[in-house]
Amino acid sequence: MNTSNPLKYLGDQLESWRTAGTFQRLRVLESVSAARSRFDGYDVINLASNNYLGLTTHPKLIEAAIEAAGQYGVGSGAVRTISGTMTLHMQLEERIARFKNVEACVVFQSGFAANAGTVAAILGSEDHIISDELNHASIIDGCRLSKAKIHVFPHKDAAKAEEILRQLSTGSGHKLLISDGVFSMDGDIAPLPALVKAAEQYGAIMMVDDAHSSGVLGRTGRGTVDHFDLHEGVHIQVGTLSKAIGVLGGYVCGSRDLIEFLYQRARPFLFSTSHPPAVAAACLAAFDVLEEEPERIKQLWDNTKYFKQHLKARGFDIGVSETPITPVFVGEAKTAHQFSVALFEEGVLATGIGYPTVPEGKARVRAIVTATHSRAELDRALEVFALVGKRMGLLKAA
Repeated sequence: MNTSNPLKYLGDQLESWRTAGTFQRLRVLESVSAARSRFDGYDVINLASNNYLGLTTHPKLIEAAIEAAGQYGVGSGAVRTISGTMTLHMQLEERIARFKNVEACVVFQSGFAANAGTVAAILGSEDHIISDELNHASIIDGCRLSKAKIHVFPHKDAAKAEEILRQLSTGSGHKLLISDGVFSMDGDIAPLPALVKAAEQYGAIMMVDDAHSSGVLGRTGRGTVDHFDLHEGVHIQVGTLSKAIGVLGGYVCGSRDLIEFLYQRARPFLFSTSHPPAVAAACLAAFDVLEEEPERIKQLWDNTKYFKQHLKARGFDIGVSETPITPVFVGEAKTAHQFSVALFEEGVLATGIGYPTVPEGKARVRAIVTATHSRAELDRALEVFALVGKRMGLLKAA
């Protein structure tokens, strides 16, 4: 009998990552996800969460979740197309559609499923995708699953995207121009006006993934499309319910025909059990909070500007970030992970990110400021960044 382990190569790869100093152990959250949280037995200032507005602990969301669980139970029991579409799901989709100023919306189990499922559903092998080189992994996977021909343009280079569209204009097939609204690793904003102009000129479908701008940019957090006032020029908007909204899931907004088509053909929608009632109800409450408490977004941006200003004053390189996502560049992946560990030991959680998530030589520790961080917490985090940065030789001693 052959007793060799056919999965031994996985262990070998893991060991190579440990040797290289890039292996990441999961940190365990032992409290609510908040500005100050408990991980692995330590109370730390949490700069590693997408909880931009602090809604994970908002009383209205908690109350809505509890009430829905009591009324409807803890699960829907099926996928949406069989018997798992509940009143709450339809109410949530209608609420999001009104919020985003579109005809209709469909909710997915995650933002990843929303992106991948949509691109794969609406395009085929004879079609073309024009995609920013730094688009999210969910977009990349959706492009591959669609079997469409993929054309990648340099990051934020709208002129190159337009050139690709021009070259394709005489050929057959549908064209999809797709970009993140806010890029998750660098925190910069897409040149959406120029992209929309190019899409309109060549009759392309314009799709934007607004995961990191939902609840952050635009009127009461309506996203980059609203931020640039381009409601008529973007055909497909993807958003998340897992970041600023504070709960779980993703959604796609657009025309009624688009949404009805996704009901029929988007595989993650067709083959995944729908959201539990508590999740749907909490998401509904979150959209009420966005409109009723705009001061949360103002505080988010006040905290963001303060933190960035003082990081730069201390000599850190934060790149081209324009949003609460604040990368602190350190060069090599091993250094980024060491920096992250050292920060944690001093009471600050910020994640080290290296290749293949970001290009080699551009590793960074990514910090995300939220609306609920106090000025004292931000000041302490800045002190720790400077202390560890000097100790590791990343900053020149004063």
